[in-house]
Amino acid sequence: MKLVIQAIVGSIIIHAVYFIGAMLVGDINTKRYVPDVLHSWDHVETLQNEVAFGKVISPNIYLISFVGVSIICGFIIFIYRKRFN
Repeated sequence: MKLVIQAIVGSIIIHAVYFIGAMLVGDINTKRYVPDVLHSWDHVETLQNEVAFGKVISPNIYLISFVGVSIICGFIIFIYRKRFN
């Protein structure tokens, strides 16, 4: 049971690092963005009629990802214990 809990905690940590890293990269890119106002007058384009924010991902994908990473973490912990204990 201890192996399962450690694998779940490992999966939570990996997912948290991934999501926080993605947010930090987006934040840094947003802060560093400088629009090119002087040259944008030469390339005029029409605007879109519709706007979409992000994309729709099924919650099942997150569940599958969480379970998959938990299994991988559990396997790594199991191999580590067998080899070094």
